[in-house]
Amino acid sequence: MGEDRRETWTTEEFGSSHAGAVGVLLADGTVPDPVYFDSASGPGGQSVSQWSVYDGRWPHTPRAAALRAVCSCGWAGTARRLDWEAIGDQDLDDGGEDQADACLKDWAAHTDQVEARAVPLPETVTTLLESLEEEIGKLTKTSPVAAVRAARRLEVTAERVGYWAARGTANDLDTGRAATALGLDEDAARKLMARFGRWSPYR
Repeated sequence: MGEDRRETWTTEEFGSSHAGAVGVLLADGTVPDPVYFDSASGPGGQSVSQWSVYDGRWPHTPRAAALRAVCSCGWAGTARRLDWEAIGDQDLDDGGEDQADACLKDWAAHTDQVEARAVPLPETVTTLLESLEEEIGKLTKTSPVAAVRAARRLEVTAERVGYWAARGTANDLDTGRAATALGLDEDAARKLMARFGRWSPYR
């Protein structure tokens, strides 16, 4: 069976630690299994949990009663009921568009909360990072190769300062607290710290 497919959302900073999607609830409040579609061109097929396939038009596709935002961290948003009388003969992709858009907004609010729980950065650091990104962007327009060198210098600097920062964090915080402060799940935080601190994530 192929990989489960559905549209997901991520932020640049939090990545797969907080990957969001539109989840489906059935009338009894349960979450349906992914729907398996056979391949018409050969062996194999694909497993799909994209919300818009749950329209109840085929025996193997149950009908969604509500949509809600879900996140890879385990968070779930408010259930948003689908009005099937209003949807009528429309494809669910069209008839449920407003509820799906509301789910995206719910997930965006969730990531705002993740950001708020993360350790704050001093304004001076945030301003310097934004200014540096802007300046390298300008350099890209006049001398792309110089911009590459600048990006490489930035990478080297990040590796150098990150080494001591990671080792200091490992001394001060356990993985769970570090993960919350970074806005990541524990596995991602462990790997990030190991990469900066130059130790094995499996130690």
